[in-house]
Formats: sequence, C-alpha cells, structure tokens
Amino acid sequence: MTKDPTQRRDLGRAMCGCIFIFLVLAGITVLTVWLVYRPQNPTFTVVGVGVFNLNNTSPPFLSTTMQFSIVTRNPNKRVSIFYDHLSAFVTYHNQMITPPVTLPPLYQEKHSTVQLAPILGGRDAVVPVSPEVSYGLGMDEANGVVGLRLVLLGKLRWKAGAITTGHYGVYVKCDVLLRLGKGFVGQVPLVTSPVCKVDI
Repeated sequence: MTKDPTQRRDLGRAMCGCIFIFLVLAGITVLTVWLVYRPQNPTFTVVGVGVFNLNNTSPPFLSTTMQFSIVTRNPNKRVSIFYDHLSAFVTYHNQMITPPVTLPPLYQEKHSTVQLAPILGGRDAVVPVSPEVSYGLGMDEANGVVGLRLVLLGKLRWKAGAITTGHYGVYVKCDVLLRLGKGFVGQVPLVTSPVCKVDI
C-alpha cells in the first residue's frame, strides 16, 4: 500500500527536522567542549646560554658548540601537550649557524614547567655562512654583544582527558642578546632574554 504525497512530505519534514536538531546539538556539544578545553599556547623562555666553541676563523665556514637552557610552561589546567619531531638550531642575522638537532619527544603535563638544555653544534658541525655573517659576527664579538636567535620547530598534540588531537605545527623563536667577547668560553651573561614568540 503506497503512501499518499502528503504523508511522504510529512515524513520528509520529520526526518529533516531530526537531522537539523541532531546537527544543532552536535554543534553545541563541540562548542562547549572547545570553550572548556580551549588550549592556550605554551610559553618558552631562554634562561641560560653556554658557549663552548665559536670558531669563525675559516670563512666561509663556521663551527660552534652552544647549550641553551630553555624553560617551557604549559599554562593549561585541563590540557596536556605531546611534543613530537621537535628540532632546534641557532641563527645569526637570519642565517643558520648550527645544524638542526632533533630533540627527544616530550610529554608535558597540564599546568607544569619543564626545562630543556639541548647542545647545539659541535666541533665537527661545520656550517657554511656568507661573508657578511662571518664579518658581522666577528665585529659583534669585538664589541662584546652578540644577538642570536634560537629556533624550535616541530609538531605538537593537545590531550584533554581521553581526547588527543591531530598534529599541529609549532614554531618558536627566541631572540637573545649575549655579552660575548672574542675567545670567551663558558656560561654567557644574558643582556636580554624576553619570552619567546610561539606560533601554532
């Protein structure tokens, strides 16, 4: 027995109404979860730098060994962070002066602070640099103040309860001024160490 057109229209309207109500409820649920668990970006701060080698005497090649002490803070009270594929390198005037170093994966609990201390470069890690960079670095060393940028690149995932997100790219840049003179080796005084800029 076939239904008349009026019954078919009523059934179609009821189905559309059910789908619409389901979508509205799903949207409200997603919005509520997002508002409750909306993650804030982590913060990074350079708290110390050690320079153990800075050989700029064979242009266009440069070798250096540095150790950056970085404090990262997760400000989220409900969301923890997985850092995957994180690498670090140092630049001078936007040119890389250490090769990228891969850092071990890191899990950061909610509302916690972690300190990292990667060693970058090494005596065998020779990097080609432009004559301008080599000359500028030598001049800055002679003046006793060198500006460097520490860069961290990688991917992170947010974890809220049983939910873990997909990967998000993370780009951290930390501009620091060091009181670094020619031939100095060891822990370097920081002239400035602002909070790093974090892009996700």
